[in-house]
Amino acid sequence: MAEREDHTDYGSIRIANEVVGIIAGLAATEVEGIAGMSGGLAGGLAEMLGRKNLAKGVKVEVGEKEAAIDLFVIVDYGVVIPEVAWRAQENVKRAIEAMTGLRVVEVNVHVQGVHFPQEEKEESRVK
Repeated sequence: MAEREDHTDYGSIRIANEVVGIIAGLAATEVEGIAGMSGGLAGGLAEMLGRKNLAKGVKVEVGEKEAAIDLFVIVDYGVVIPEVAWRAQENVKRAIEAMTGLRVVEVNVHVQGVHFPQEEKEESRVK
């Protein structure tokens, strides 16, 4: 994966892949119905990551002028998953194109888990 680099009269501008990943992660978590980003499957369990690790649930492939994004998300229980995924695709595409000038050719959404609200209540009682 190469960084995005533009040349101007004053020098060059480089956008690191991690920056594109953070933009994608932030844009995805803004979508109602997405509980968080998933760190992937470790031993069959998806780890939900907080806002400071947003790039961890995102895989980015950046070319000269195009980008392809893979999002690994956890959705809230009760949402219509295809609708949430579509809104995430749209929001991520819009954010990356607006902030970087890259053309987003695909945003693949991988639903890694479902977040149940009662889990938080049970965890707080145990502590």
